[in-house]
Amino acid sequence: MYVVYGCVELFLPYCLSLKEKRKIIHGLISRIRKRFNVSISEVAFHDLWQRTALGFSAVSHNSPELELIINSVKETFLDYSSDTEMTVFNYDIITCPNTHFM
Repeated sequence: MYVVYGCVELFLPYCLSLKEKRKIIHGLISRIRKRFNVSISEVAFHDLWQRTALGFSAVSHNSPELELIINSVKETFLDYSSDTEMTVFNYDIITCPNTHFM
């Protein structure tokens, strides 16, 4: 079993309020959840209008599938809107030992 987890930071230069920021972020989170079956949530900069950090994770039985998911998620962040700029995209893939469930 393989697990990927990571963080992306976005700059939203045209947001003038938290309400506007939330609208953009919720749309982006919703799109990623639906398309890629990835767990994702805003994890930092809750009180800033023009900055956010999103944490994400996914599980798979093989590493190439996770690489495909990571690349697709990254492309979604890059192409989502001209209102957002990705400043950081970090992730790590860990291998969990085989576990046998009863």
